[in-house]
Amino acid sequence: MNVYLDYAATTPVDPRALAVMLPYFTEHAGNPSSMHAFGQDARAAVDRARVETASLLGARPGEIIFTSGATEADNLAIVGVAFARGGEQAAPGAAGPGGACRRHIVTSTIEHHAVLEACRFLEQRGYEVTFVPVGTSGIVDPDDVRRAVRPDTALISIMAANNEIGTLQPVAEIGAIARERGVPFHTDATQWVGALPARVEDLRVDLLSLSAHKRYGPKGAGALYVRTGTPLVPLQRGGGHERGRRGGTENVPGIVGLGTALRVAGETMDDEAERLTALRDRLIDCALAIPGVALNGDRVRRLPNNVNLSIEGTDSQSLVIGLDLAGVAVSAGAACSSGTLEASHVLAALGVSEERAMSAVRLTLGRPTTAAEVDGALAALRAVVTQLRRAA
Repeated sequence: MNVYLDYAATTPVDPRALAVMLPYFTEHAGNPSSMHAFGQDARAAVDRARVETASLLGARPGEIIFTSGATEADNLAIVGVAFARGGEQAAPGAAGPGGACRRHIVTSTIEHHAVLEACRFLEQRGYEVTFVPVGTSGIVDPDDVRRAVRPDTALISIMAANNEIGTLQPVAEIGAIARERGVPFHTDATQWVGALPARVEDLRVDLLSLSAHKRYGPKGAGALYVRTGTPLVPLQRGGGHERGRRGGTENVPGIVGLGTALRVAGETMDDEAERLTALRDRLIDCALAIPGVALNGDRVRRLPNNVNLSIEGTDSQSLVIGLDLAGVAVSAGAACSSGTLEASHVLAALGVSEERAMSAVRLTLGRPTTAAEVDGALAALRAVVTQLRRAA
């Protein structure tokens, strides 16, 4: 049995998304900026996808910027708002009351590298960044965010759901604090959107990043929601595409696939979340029955499909290789840091020991995952753990 349990890293393209994409590689291959019929056909397809994306988020179509993925969306949100409010390229009045420059960012210690590296980029340019901690369960305390906000805070950026340990953050509570203090609030919702309801008004966010390939759409397509009126400096300059907010000819097939993938996710979300939660809990319960296995992250406030385990007497790399040889694909933490031997910064932020962090594996379920596959993965896990402990 070959079992894929790395859906947090990427997902297969849904056949419905692929079907709508294919014509835009061939017979409908016009440039959406062209005035002729071929171009306007492509433009109409992009506009439809914009409506589909906005609909899932409860946003206006004009508030959606298509990008190459969530990493670009995160960078555009963080650096774009920081530059707009920090005086570097700000429009008149965008920096803050009285024109004061705001050069302080609030984020958390468990963000995706796309957010952390964008913040480090700003630090190198004189911005200050406050990294609020998380508790042992991997959840940000909204009061820590409240205390971190200063008069010169330009942006708050806290992820909706952690990509490694699956913990769900109190986004709406943090959003309320941001609105109370008059600070734009961004969330990286890459793992959340399409898995759980993500209405921007309910979450109280001003900017939200998402990616197609995490939700059965194509790689190379994503989006950034930007609430009307939020100051944002474009980082990619060009011919005025995306209403001047992101230059470059749109990836029409990718955008069309993104729109369809999000529409399908919205239609199936509730039933799928219930099904995956049941499989997730079975996987957790059975894995914890193995001596020396510990769950990383909150037991309940986590994504429906995420299981992150530390396994005493083993190491992440050997576990991943051993399970792969047994036909089960899992991840040693975040996919973006695969191949390194460093402990996860997320697990370090939870205060776990380096030994425990270095024995962690992430198993993430998906739409095709069956109960039989979960049972097969558990059997393989038990066998590999026994083998590794004997060899130690």
